[in-house]
Amino acid sequence: MPNDLPTFSPSAAAMQQTTQRLLNQLNTVIVGKSAQVSDAVACLLAGGHLLIEDVPGVGKTTLAHALARSFGLQFSRVQFTSDLMPSDLSGVSVYERGSERFVFHPGPVFAQVLLADEINRASPRTQSALLEAMEERQVSVEGETRPLPSPFFVIATQNPLDQLGTYALPESQLDRFHMRLSLGYPDRAAERELLQGHDRRAMLAQLPAVLDPDTLAAMQRHIRSLHVAPPVLDYLQDLVAATRSGRWFVQGLSPRAALAVLRAAQAQAFLNGRDYVAPDDLASVLPQTIAHRLVPLGSASRGATEQVRAMVEATPLP
Repeated sequence: MPNDLPTFSPSAAAMQQTTQRLLNQLNTVIVGKSAQVSDAVACLLAGGHLLIEDVPGVGKTTLAHALARSFGLQFSRVQFTSDLMPSDLSGVSVYERGSERFVFHPGPVFAQVLLADEINRASPRTQSALLEAMEERQVSVEGETRPLPSPFFVIATQNPLDQLGTYALPESQLDRFHMRLSLGYPDRAAERELLQGHDRRAMLAQLPAVLDPDTLAAMQRHIRSLHVAPPVLDYLQDLVAATRSGRWFVQGLSPRAALAVLRAAQAQAFLNGRDYVAPDDLASVLPQTIAHRLVPLGSASRGATEQVRAMVEATPLP
């Protein structure tokens, strides 16, 4: 967009009100998981891709659908299976006899939100086809580079790796996901509300869009402008250095991962109604943002998420 054109910029108060409506709407569909819903919204507001990992039937796909509809973006859904081919995502050129030429038919990746359902049931070849799209917001098809819509988000769901018919995502692709969330089983009160309440599919069909692309872009610009004081940056660098110390993990975080933590913390501060990032914002988003990028050292009994929490507790606050 040329610099001399006006840029849509609602007030901070208006953005806060819109965000609260968004969260309230999502929490009517995904009951009893307000923390996970808030993290998912923070991930998308930070401009990142979201991976939701859990056992079947706990609401992964429902959350993905609710996010896409509530953000007011064009979306497509792909059920990943073992026979899914890369061209099934990116599209193909088909010869049209009438025009005597090949015409490109775009695949489902050409949407503002791609719902990749059960992404780890596809073969590694198909999984890797998403790498360029997730990182560069473009795809190369038949020697031609084609840009993807803006904004472009991948919201993927994944089953636990110990289930049959799953392929572990490679580290390079896991690194492209800004956050990984797990919903877990609902508590007794939330499950009773699910049992007695409306059908979730019917609720999804009636969800109105709370945001639009212009409002989303304005929010993202505002979030990136939130103040981060030097001591908070020192704390972030201390946490990143701890992952590289050899005490907790096999390998440490990359600079790209550190930037992802910062963006997530800025989004979390915005959701908390502040115009600055606090150390608690960093600590609260850290497990969701980095655990899927790290491997616990040696035969640690903890998983990566628990190891991250232990590392945070051992790192002094500024």
